[in-house]
Amino acid sequence: MPDTFQLEIVTPEKMVVRDAAEEAQIPGRNGYIGVLPGHAPLITELGAGEITFKRGGQIQHFSMAWGFAEILPDRVTVLAETVERAEEIDTNRAKQSLSEAEESLKSAHTEEDFAQALGRIRRAQARLEVAQKAK
Repeated sequence: MPDTFQLEIVTPEKMVVRDAAEEAQIPGRNGYIGVLPGHAPLITELGAGEITFKRGGQIQHFSMAWGFAEILPDRVTVLAETVERAEEIDTNRAKQSLSEAEESLKSAHTEEDFAQALGRIRRAQARLEVAQKAK
């Protein structure tokens, strides 16, 4: 069995990653998915969170929000709405987004408003957590 799989992380604007990976953690809609070479085929919806992958003993960290992943034994493709490398995240902007999302959660009147505010909170929290790892 191979020691790596091909990992591609793509947004509508660009190819973020195209590399060999030894393992990956991807934020599924209902929890994180661990991927190793030879993983069973899977297509899944993704939530907001942190993508990590290991290459050559080094761990790479990215913040991502919403999308889909296709997992095959030798390849993983992540199609995400947004992806940011840890060192690219503006922590002041992320803190402001978190504060605004928390305020909108307090004033949510419908289930849709509540769900949107929670999604914005998850995204901002993920961005802040990933940014901390770049320091």
